[in-house]
This record gives sequence, C-alpha cells and structure tokens, in this order.
Amino acid sequence: MSKKIVFMGTPDYATIIFDAIIKEGYDVLALFTQPDKPVGRKQIMTPPHIKQYCLDNNISTPIFQPEKLRANKEVEQELKSLNPDFIIVAAYGQILPKEILDIAPCINLHASLLPKYRGASPIQESLLNADTYTGVTSMLMEEGLDSGDVLALKYFKIPSNMEVAELFSQLSTIAAKLTIETLENFENINPKRQNESEVSFCKKIKKEYGEVSFDDAKTLYQKYKAYSYWPSIYLKSGLKLKDITLLEEESINKAGEILAIDDMGISIACKKGSIKIKILQAPSKKAINSIDYIKGQRVSIGDVLI
Repeated sequence: MSKKIVFMGTPDYATIIFDAIIKEGYDVLALFTQPDKPVGRKQIMTPPHIKQYCLDNNISTPIFQPEKLRANKEVEQELKSLNPDFIIVAAYGQILPKEILDIAPCINLHASLLPKYRGASPIQESLLNADTYTGVTSMLMEEGLDSGDVLALKYFKIPSNMEVAELFSQLSTIAAKLTIETLENFENINPKRQNESEVSFCKKIKKEYGEVSFDDAKTLYQKYKAYSYWPSIYLKSGLKLKDITLLEEESINKAGEILAIDDMGISIACKKGSIKIKILQAPSKKAINSIDYIKGQRVSIGDVLI
C-alpha cells in the first residue's frame, strides 16, 4: 500500500524533492509552504517556488500556506484529519511545534552532514569554510533545531570552483534520492543520535554579510562562492564584484591595486593573494565587463579599485 505523505517545503531545493516523491507514486495528501510574498521594486505578490511549480504543471495536490504553525489549531486539526504516514520537510522555513511532530514521523532533509551546520544556511556555510565534503542528512525531527536522530547520510565532494547555485542543485538531487531511500527502508533503519560534541550552527544570511574588502584573496573568493546568488559580494562603496576567480593566495600586496588587464578581466591585488574579476556592477547600474568599467572610471594598472 502506498505511503501517505504530507510535504512541507518552500524553495527550489524542496521542489526537486517534492517532484521525486510524486514521480515515485507516493500519495501526497497536501503541500504546506510559505505564504506568497511581495517581490521586487513593484512588490508583486509572488508564490514560493514549489507552489509555482505545482501551478505550472497542473499538480492538484492541495496547497496550504499558513502564516504560522505554532499555536495554530486549524492547521493541527487539518493535519490530523489527513492522517499521513509521514511528514516530509525540506527547507520549509518554519519550526514544527510538538503538536505537529506527534502526528506522524517527521523527516527533515537537511543539506549538511549533521551535526555539522545545524540551522538556516548550511550550503553557504560549507562554501565559506572551504569544506572538501558536504552532503544531505535525513533525520527524524524533534523540538530542537536540527537535533533529531539521523536516519541516513549522503556525501558530496565539492569541486573547488563550485558556486552556491550549482551546489544547491547538486544537493537537491541528492536529497531527492535520499528521501526515497529513507521512505522505502524506514522500517529497517536504526536511527542514530547526533554527537553533541561535534555540533556547529549557521545563521540566516543577511544582506550585510556580502560586504568584502581586499584583505585576503581566499576569504573573498569563498564569500563570493557562498553569496554569488544572494546577497552577492560588494565593496564598502557598493560596487558589486561578479564572476571571480582566485589567482593565488600567498603574495603580499597593496590592497585593491589593479595588477593586470586581459581579455578575461582585471587582476586585483589583496593584502594577501590576488583575484581576477570579469564583471562589475556599480550601485543602481547594470553589470558590465570589468574592463569597460575601469575604462569608464579612467583607472588602469597600478591604480586602486574602490
């Protein structure tokens, strides 16, 4: 008999997992996602990625978008009436209260190798720290933050030049496969407690985290890889740095000095190491080739980019 699923998720990471569950033939009783939100300068009301996916593909799963789950008797009663076998959670964006956790086994697909990087931004954190490996954990949810028993893990070796959007995509695919494996083998899995001595946390990303300086080339490059999708990286002046490569990590230089110009962009010195920048974007302007930008600013080799 097909397992009955309630799915909770919001961004494209969740959409890929949701899609795999549907295609595998599970009975998806309902989708819970975040409310539509105003987006852009015109503040156009925009549905979450997973809801838009359902609309675009004529998926008839009932969609619920409660502002909050905690102390929400209506949601609690709705879930009890659905009587799911499992509640699958992937980047939902709300903490599940005990009243919901008690309805059915709640399985979270967390994009790190727990107990490392509990919290809201594990994918970005793995890039910030230049980790060699990351992965996805399926875990039984409890009231603590990502502290439940581990059901299964899948590892992924991070290529040295991989940026956050591509890593999200790779881990979404891994998480989708892990979800199906966990559901198929659930009765035979022996959940394992997390080692509390190895716990680390990561926070929700704020726009100001993207500010950088030309102090250390490797640190700047890791921030670029982690934040290239959002909030991007930028200097104190507001100048955004895009399409960056790390040239080397050891040289001692004058911070921000333009070292070289070629067809691939401009080479910039950091106090330690150097980078190459292909695209620059001034505040309230369009992104342009870095060579065109410095020409417009009338700066060249030996000058400092600010």
